[in-house]
Amino acid sequence: MKTLIIGFGSIGKRHFEILKEFDEIKDIHIVTKQKLNDVISFKELNEIPNLALYDYFIISSETVKHYEQLKYICSKVANKKILVEKPLYDKNHDEINSNNKIFTAYNLRFHPVLQRLSHILKSEEIYYANIICGQYLPTWRPEQDYRDSYSAKLEEGGGVLRDLSHELDYTTWLFGDIEKIEAINTKISDLEINSDDIFTAIAISNQQVIVNVTMDYISKTPIRRLLIHTKSQTIEADVINNSIILYPKNENSKKIKIEMVDRNYTYTTMHENIINDKLEMLCSFNNGKKIVNMISNIEFKEMANA
Repeated sequence: MKTLIIGFGSIGKRHFEILKEFDEIKDIHIVTKQKLNDVISFKELNEIPNLALYDYFIISSETVKHYEQLKYICSKVANKKILVEKPLYDKNHDEINSNNKIFTAYNLRFHPVLQRLSHILKSEEIYYANIICGQYLPTWRPEQDYRDSYSAKLEEGGGVLRDLSHELDYTTWLFGDIEKIEAINTKISDLEINSDDIFTAIAISNQQVIVNVTMDYISKTPIRRLLIHTKSQTIEADVINNSIILYPKNENSKKIKIEMVDRNYTYTTMHENIINDKLEMLCSFNNGKKIVNMISNIEFKEMANA
């Protein structure tokens, strides 16, 4: 299998390091303006004479480039596998008609905590879920000045709503498609960015689950946690600390310790599923578009005192 990675920032490099360990992957080429040694690279996607030579495409460029790059690839090839980093696009775009297999890289679906939680919830009548995720942006990528990152720049598709849209994806995966949502999405901190640094919303899904989601760039301690109230119990899931605690009615709590995995586990598992055509757990192209539609319908407003 021959692979092309478009974009070679931190996430593109991670995909490269992971995929080069796969026996199925024989060649990996890269589209980047960086000068690379020991790997075939191109400065622009349109410089490649025959895209049909590749079997697997990874779009890991800035979010604002995703749509045009995907559209270009789909105009040149058919029956290929394409993984687009999250979110699928920066905003709603015209439809892309393609017979390629296109996926959105919401790899947290493969996290052991969320996998176990999904199994538990199948037998539960769910009332309400509170989801919170945050990390202080300057500590997120210590090798880079946060002000230079795409996260800091609204015009490059940055902002907490797009950066942390994993939470929107697994919300719909666990609790159903969102039917109604009221949200605040803005900038409130002194971070030197022009993108949103906080998002909070209350929503209801088509399974009649009430969901409260909060995501931010301002939390001085990393947090990724779910608190779920069901008919029979309350469930606390901590994705960072790899644990689930069950609080049944009239019973003692029970802690489920999840085996620790390395930081590449969810990405590796996602790639394995794509390569081996195990599609059930993946975020499809259509599901990725639903998240884009949700994001596009939530207007970013910069507060007067920001």
